[in-house]
Amino acid sequence: MNIKTREMILVALFAALTAIGAFIKIPTPFGVPFSMQPLFVIFAANLLGARLGLMSQLIYIFIGLIGIPIFTSGGGPAYVLNPTFGYLVGFAIGAYVIGKIIENKKKNFKNFILANLAGLLVFYFFGVTHLYLIMNFYLGKAYPINSALIGGFLIFLPFDIIKAIISALISKEVIKRVENALPIASLKH
Repeated sequence: MNIKTREMILVALFAALTAIGAFIKIPTPFGVPFSMQPLFVIFAANLLGARLGLMSQLIYIFIGLIGIPIFTSGGGPAYVLNPTFGYLVGFAIGAYVIGKIIENKKKNFKNFILANLAGLLVFYFFGVTHLYLIMNFYLGKAYPINSALIGGFLIFLPFDIIKAIISALISKEVIKRVENALPIASLKH
């Protein structure tokens, strides 16, 4: 894989922003906190494209799994058994999906918002699935699927849609202004 220095810097930047987003959180009674991570993951995918957006999230996950406490509830290899780990997997795959959808399309609000909403569905699919499985089969708690859907999806949906809209608006403007300064293939029209 051939990666340029500026691409490495941007990947590292978005991995760091995702980590910062984990610390901007509000706890919920359902065990999954509100955080700013989805916003930064969506930005990474919108601005870097599929390959680099995915890479930024894989680096973030790797750093957390080696023990640096950059996830919403800590870090370390045992974090894979945390009920919220599925969202991190969803962030990586969702970043790739968002990036793939937007890469070869005109960089306008409509295309960004459609890609961002598709990515949110990926985040939720992996997050809610992992939440349900860990709560029921690892932690042994009775956690019905409707609780997982409410506590891991529905309460977040309005706020994450707002994040998707904000990202679509800002990404369009950022790309317009930095295309010539940062000639990354995914930023080109």
